[in-house]
Amino acid sequence: MPNDEQWMAHALSLAKQAELQGEVPVGAVIVRDNTILGEGWNKPIVSNDPTAHAEIQALRAACSQGDNYRLPGATLYITLEPCIMCAGAIVHARIERVVFATSEPKTGAAGSCVDIFNIPQLNHHVICEQGILAEQSSELLRNFFRSRR
Repeated sequence: MPNDEQWMAHALSLAKQAELQGEVPVGAVIVRDNTILGEGWNKPIVSNDPTAHAEIQALRAACSQGDNYRLPGATLYITLEPCIMCAGAIVHARIERVVFATSEPKTGAAGSCVDIFNIPQLNHHVICEQGILAEQSSELLRNFFRSRR
């Protein structure tokens, strides 16, 4: 898609907001018809909320703005492969497509550890693509964790 890189760059800028708050630098933005519906970055530490991942923040904002818990036709751009919790929420929100920058081999639920988006028994399947601005996202994460050690 022609705007994938643009929207992933926006998600990376959100990830930097998380980093400024001492959070793992992950950002997410939900787009439909080239319009932002919602966005967010990791906030579990500052909010004392284990569910406050970037994807959940973006889903909450988009659903609130649209006054609907479902987001058909929307694309979610994330700087890191979603975890099982976030992948489940994405399926429930009926997100059409997920684009993530870099994989998460330890907890990734879009193909690395499990593939929630393509479980045959589920009534909604999510189109998933990866690799857009992967190096930039990986570098941001590496630098963050290197500074913590």
